[in-house]
Amino acid sequence: MTLRPTIFVVDDDEAVRSSLGELLDNAGFCVEAYASADDFLRQFDPKRIGCVLLDVKMPQMSGIELQAELRRRGARLPVVFLTGNGNIPMSVEAMRAGAVDFLTKPVEGRFVIERIGSALNSSVGQQRCIGSLSERERQVLALVVNGQSSKEIGRALGISHRTVEVHRAHAMHKTGARSLVDLAEIAHLLRPDT
Repeated sequence: MTLRPTIFVVDDDEAVRSSLGELLDNAGFCVEAYASADDFLRQFDPKRIGCVLLDVKMPQMSGIELQAELRRRGARLPVVFLTGNGNIPMSVEAMRAGAVDFLTKPVEGRFVIERIGSALNSSVGQQRCIGSLSERERQVLALVVNGQSSKEIGRALGISHRTVEVHRAHAMHKTGARSLVDLAEIAHLLRPDT
């Protein structure tokens, strides 16, 4: 498993892949480039960390479809779109699906680097928050996202439902989760097989 974050560039245009690879490499990033969504998915490992820099319009599977497939597979890689074919409805769809940013070509290299750095920092920050959870908070979190009530969790763990609610509140505060959906996404990161 690679511990250093990698920027995964997915774009069907060879010139774009090459120029982005050079830009990001010169900025000190570890970079891997793929000509299609299928190429990227063939090597996809959910344990890797980094960021996906993704084109929208590609043959076979579009960038929006790849984003959805990564989410379906439980990927926690932040996605930054960089496209020459963007429009407002497309950018709204991408952002609603969890994209960190939606950039339209042409864009200055320093701005691309800045946005990728920001995406990586937010991802690393979430990992640190997860690391701050106690073992009991992790247990409660896993049961909460399975749909169990505080009373059911309390019975399962041998604690009162009020104590469950305190652990849940602490977990939400430490991770910055604002909803059950946020908690479910965070709980996915705690699974030992991901």
